[in-house]
Amino acid sequence: MRAMTPAELSAARATLRQAGRIVFFTGAGMSAESGIPTFRDALTGLWERFDPALLASAEGYETDPALVWGWYEWRRQKVMLATPNAGHRAIAVFAAKAASGAVHVVTQNVDDLHERAGSDDVVHLHGSILAPRCFDCAAPAEDALTRAVPNEPEGGRRLSPSRCAACGGPMRPGVVWFGESLPPSEFDRATQLAQTADVFVVVGTSGVVEPAASLVRLARRRGATVIAIDPHASPSTHDAHYWIADTAARALPALLT
Repeated sequence: MRAMTPAELSAARATLRQAGRIVFFTGAGMSAESGIPTFRDALTGLWERFDPALLASAEGYETDPALVWGWYEWRRQKVMLATPNAGHRAIAVFAAKAASGAVHVVTQNVDDLHERAGSDDVVHLHGSILAPRCFDCAAPAEDALTRAVPNEPEGGRRLSPSRCAACGGPMRPGVVWFGESLPPSEFDRATQLAQTADVFVVVGTSGVVEPAASLVRLARRRGATVIAIDPHASPSTHDAHYWIADTAARALPALLT
């Protein structure tokens, strides 16, 4: 599939204006321009010898909890110091101008940049890096841990996990690791939104991580117009009716204003 022409951009805008329900489905590329590393970025320092998929797994955590906790605290620091980019803000402004309940955000990202930009209806398929929980009993972390901005060196360090106030077990990131199921309530809601969307806007996600990637195909099968925003061709752009070959921070303001 080729990238969108100016005439097609105008057609995509018109489709959005006429839609009753619009869903923005966002991935790592959405937040990359805010300085949050993606899984495709090469690891450096302490973590450069490790596969990110191993670090993002229960197996990796049980093998070396200090290595994994140190990596996630560095990532949590990146999120807490980041700010929403023009793409996040464009979605929030667009939603604020739309009819109540017309615009929804489903994200694979574990940051809170959509919320900080002003979006108030965000489905988090992969959890939140800002909400650690106990590895043993699943009790949420105390506020003192979740509110504190970590002070982690850029090269990384091993860091012993904080302990659970309820049972004394080690804390783990509040994200969905490889090999774990998506939160049922979040995935059910995302599925319902995909089934009923008039327009499904896919932003910065390649469409290869299942089962989240199946939402794009589901939306198209149920009659949604799919608009993909990604500078690179991917399964998501292949499934789209319109492909804007640009980044989220540039493409979304152009599409939504």
